[in-house]
Amino acid sequence: MTLNYLDLTPAQRRLLLALPFAGNHLVDGPPGSGKSLLAAQRALMLALTGTPVVLLTRSNLLRQSLTPVVTVLGLPTPGVKVATAHSWLAAWYGPNAPRSEDGWYDWPAFYERAALTDLPDELSLVVDEGQDLPPAFYRLCRLLQVPTTVFADECQRLTDTQSTLAEIERGLGGCEHHSVDGNHRNTQQIAELAAHFHTGVVPPALPTRDGPPPRLHRLPNISAVTDLLISLAQKSPRQSIGVIVNSTHTQFELLSRVARRAPHIKPQMYTAQATGGRYRSLDLTRPGLVIVHRASAKGLGFDTVIVPDTETDSATDPASAALRMTYYVLATRARHALHLGYAGEREPSLLAGIDRQTLMRG
Repeated sequence: MTLNYLDLTPAQRRLLLALPFAGNHLVDGPPGSGKSLLAAQRALMLALTGTPVVLLTRSNLLRQSLTPVVTVLGLPTPGVKVATAHSWLAAWYGPNAPRSEDGWYDWPAFYERAALTDLPDELSLVVDEGQDLPPAFYRLCRLLQVPTTVFADECQRLTDTQSTLAEIERGLGGCEHHSVDGNHRNTQQIAELAAHFHTGVVPPALPTRDGPPPRLHRLPNISAVTDLLISLAQKSPRQSIGVIVNSTHTQFELLSRVARRAPHIKPQMYTAQATGGRYRSLDLTRPGLVIVHRASAKGLGFDTVIVPDTETDSATDPASAALRMTYYVLATRARHALHLGYAGEREPSLLAGIDRQTLMRG
């Protein structure tokens, strides 16, 4: 197998080459800093040593996004497996892996199994969007004594079951901490809007790439949302357009309306509730509309992003860290253009205070 350092900046390549093969490592960086690409590269570098490697994600859609990246960067190899954390844990535990109410596993049972089960020699784990996994996962990695490299950004945590950087370090029992800087995904205008939602002490440095300002649209009904989606898809047929909404019902409604009114657009939709088929496996290399739930958007990137239902957050305290993290994640999915929408007479509180130069109206 050969390794192709595709699209790495000099700073990213230096970081990658400086990571020792042994031990635990935590790499933190803001959205657009290239963590997913580095995670794929790290997995392939470890595989070059003959070590079996599992590249893990929380999201199945992110797994689908990373799998072709691994194939492009290095010749196909059985040494690297890309999997969701849930599926890998279930396969390791064996039949009837006990679940807990939070959607994860009965961790004490997993710890007991870890004390009785040996992993294959020299297995290594690489985790992308590592803040999405709970602290208990990293304690299990320590018990299994498996070298783990984690790429994470704690400013993109979306639920209370996820991990801070400190919790990842404690769970692993210590690790070398590294940082990657820069924003190679967003335009300066999108990053300026995202900075309004940033919950960290110091917002990331702004990129220099220029683009159109983000826009806020009043979309009084689902028909108006459909009109916007069709218009954007027809104007930019070669772009990937992510439609990120807050309910599965809205996903199906938009899919049905777009498919009925503009069947030539051939929209795709992903839902974690599907067990297989066209709503579970997507072609993320194809341009066009991709309709996803907020819970599945982490780690993805689209040329254009539309978040049409911001009014669903109107009852949430705009100062809430969880809400701000959500919008930080949503905004930073966009490479070139970002559109936010709302129904009702008043702009959602989180957006109403943003000046018109940063967030255009209409």
